[in-house]
Amino acid sequence: MPTMSRPLRRHALSAALSLACTTAIFAAAAHEPSELPTVEVTASPLAGDAESLARPVEVLQGDALDRAKAATLGETVSKLPGVQSTYFGPGVGRPILRGLDGPRVQVLSSGLGTMDASTVSADHATSVEPFLADQVEVLKGPATLLFGSGAIGGAVNVADGRIARDLPEEPLSGRAEVRGNTVNDERAGMFRLDGVNGNWVIHVDGLVRNTGDYEIPGVAAVEHDGHDGHDDDDHEGEDGQARGVLPNSSIRTRAGALGATWLGEAGYFGLSASTYRTNYGIPTGAHVHAEDDHDHDDADDDHAHEEEEGDVRIDLTQNRIELKAGVYEPLSFLESVELHGAYNDYEHVELEGGQVGTRFTSEGYDARLQAVQHEVAGWRGAFGLQLGRVDFAAVGEEAFVPATLTDSWGLSVVQEKNFDPFKLELGARYDRVDIAPDDAQPRRSFDAGNLSAAAIWRLNEAFDLRVGVDRSERAPTQEELYAGGLHVATASIEIGDNAMDTERALRGEIGLHAHNERVDFKVSVYRSAFEDFIYLADTGIEEHGTPVRLWTQADATFTGAEAEAVLHLADSAHGAWDLRVFGDMVRGELDGSGSRTVAFDVPHGDHAHHYTTELANGGFLPRIAPGRFGADLSWALGGWRASLGAVRYLEQDRVAQNEEASPAYTLVDAHLAYRWDRSAGNSWEVFLDGSNLGNEEVRPHTSLLRDYAPLPGRAVAFGIRAWF
Repeated sequence: MPTMSRPLRRHALSAALSLACTTAIFAAAAHEPSELPTVEVTASPLAGDAESLARPVEVLQGDALDRAKAATLGETVSKLPGVQSTYFGPGVGRPILRGLDGPRVQVLSSGLGTMDASTVSADHATSVEPFLADQVEVLKGPATLLFGSGAIGGAVNVADGRIARDLPEEPLSGRAEVRGNTVNDERAGMFRLDGVNGNWVIHVDGLVRNTGDYEIPGVAAVEHDGHDGHDDDDHEGEDGQARGVLPNSSIRTRAGALGATWLGEAGYFGLSASTYRTNYGIPTGAHVHAEDDHDHDDADDDHAHEEEEGDVRIDLTQNRIELKAGVYEPLSFLESVELHGAYNDYEHVELEGGQVGTRFTSEGYDARLQAVQHEVAGWRGAFGLQLGRVDFAAVGEEAFVPATLTDSWGLSVVQEKNFDPFKLELGARYDRVDIAPDDAQPRRSFDAGNLSAAAIWRLNEAFDLRVGVDRSERAPTQEELYAGGLHVATASIEIGDNAMDTERALRGEIGLHAHNERVDFKVSVYRSAFEDFIYLADTGIEEHGTPVRLWTQADATFTGAEAEAVLHLADSAHGAWDLRVFGDMVRGELDGSGSRTVAFDVPHGDHAHHYTTELANGGFLPRIAPGRFGADLSWALGGWRASLGAVRYLEQDRVAQNEEASPAYTLVDAHLAYRWDRSAGNSWEVFLDGSNLGNEEVRPHTSLLRDYAPLPGRAVAFGIRAWF
C-alpha cells in the first residue's frame, strides 16, 4: 500500500477541515434555517441547551450515546470533535480535550467531582460507568468557573439521573440491555428503574460486565527497530510472547445505585447511594517492579535485582453518597438556592500474583451551594460557594507519592444577558487550595483566579459567530509536587518539585455555527498560552536501566482547530440519509529556546542521589493527540437504523525529545439496529456494532502502553435493549 508523502500527510487534515467548512457554509446559505432539538446541559447552574451556550459544549445522548458507549469514559466520548482518549489497557481511558488530559480535565458524576485517583497515575481508571449514563456532557476549554482549577482544560460530566430532576410521566419506567462482544467474549447486562409514588421518585440501577482477554491482530509488544516477533505460530511469537490475544486484559465490573427524590412546588430533596467495583488487568510488560531497598552506590551492584512476579491486576472499589436539595423563591430576588454534595470512599489495590502490592485510598467530599438570581436589568446569573477535601494515601513498596490532605474552597459568579442579536456570558471565580503532605516535605497553598468572557453574535437565522476569552489558573497536584520514586505505570522514576508555581493559561477562541434544513455545521479555532505549564520531562538520566523523569514547568502553547458538519442528504420513502464529516487537530509545544539547568535528587531510603541535567526550553510536548478526519454515513427507515464510518488518524511526527513518532492508521466501524414499539408503550431494539472492521494494528500516540498493548482487533458487539 503506497505511503502518503509528508507534505500531503501534513496538509490532509487542513484540506479536510476546509472542505467540510466550504461545503457546509454553501449548503447553509442556500436553504432556510431550521430549529435544532434542545439538549439541556445539566452541569450549568443556568438552565440552557448546548446550542445556546457561548462556551463550547458537546452532549451525547439517545441513539448517539447508545452507539458510542464503551467500557471507559474516554472511549465513549473519543469520536467527538476535539476529544480523544488515553489508553492503559481496556479498563482505563480518560478523556483528552484539545490535547489536555490528566489533572487538567475534571471528570464529574452528576456535576460533582469523582474524587478518585485517576489523575495520580495513568493506570488508574475513572470511577464512573458510561453504560448507566442518561447523557454525557463535554465542556471543552476551561470549565474553571463552574468546577475550580482542576478543570483548566475542560470537564466531562456524566449525568446518571439517580437523583431525579423532574417527575416521570409514567408510574414505572426504565430501560435494560444485555450485550456480548466477539473480540473479548464480553457478557454484560444493565438495568434502570424509576418509580413514582406521589411526589417521590425512586431510582434503582445496576450493571454487570465480564470480559476475557481481548484479541489483537498481531503480537502485543514491539521494538522500535521494527521487530515484532511474528512467526507462523498462531499463539506465540518467536520471543515467547503470546500473539493474537493480549494476556491479562480481562475486566470484571459491578456497579449499582439506589436513589430517592422528593419533588415539591417549593423545593426538592434527593439522596442516592452507589457503588462501583472493577477488577482489570495491566497488560504484561507495562508494569515494572520495585527493587530491593539497598545502597546502589556499591560498585559491585551494577544491575537491578530481578525476580519473577505474577500478573498485575487492579481491584478498584468506590462507594459514594450524593445529596441534592433546593428551595425555590426563598427570597424576592432569588429564583432558587441549591445544595449539591457528594461523599466518596475510594480504594484501589494493585495485586501482583494475587498478593497486595500497593494500596491507594482517597476519601473526601465535594459540596457546592449555589443561588440563581431573578433577572436584573436583563441579566441572568448564579453565585456559588464550593468546598472540598480529599484525604489521599498510598501504602506499599511502589507508592511513589506520599499521603496528602487537600483542602479547597472557591467562590464563583456567572452572568449572562441577551443584547439582540448578541448574547454575552461573563464569569469570575477565586479558589484557594491547600495541600499538606504526610512527610517532611513542606505544605503548599495556592490561590487561583479565573475570568471568562464569551459571546454569540447571531448574524442571521442560520449563522452565528462565537468568541471566547478566558484567563484561568490551576494549582499543582500532589504527584506534581511530591512524587519521589518508582512509578510503575510509566516505567520510570518520577521526581516532583515542591516549589512549583500556579499554572496559568490565556485562551482565545473563535467559532462559526450554521443550521438549516440541509446542514448542521460548526467550526472553531483556538489558542491557549500557558505560563508555567507543568509537564513530565525526560531527564536523559537512568538509574539501573530505569529512566528518571522530572515534573517541571515551562511556558507552552496549544493551538488547534476542529470542525463538524452533518449533511441531511435525503428524507424520502427510501429512508433518511445523513452524512457526518469531522476533523480536528492540535499542536502543543514549549515556547522557549535553548535549555535550562535543573538540579534534583532521587531518593534511596535514608539517602539520595544528586543530579544536574539540561532540559530543553523548546520543542513539542509528549503524547499530543494526532490530527484526524472522518466521515459517517447513516440511514434510518421505520424501525431500522444503520451507519458506516471511518476515521483516519494522521502520523504524529511532532514529538518530544526521546519520544518515538507514531504511524497513521484508519479505524472503520458500522452499526445496525432494528427497533419496534409495542402497543403497551414498550420498545425493543436488537443491534450489531462493529469496530476496527479492518482488523488494523493500532497503537495510539496518546497511550503509555503503545509498545506493549495495541487496541483490540476486529470486534462485533451484539445485544438487545428494552425501554418500558
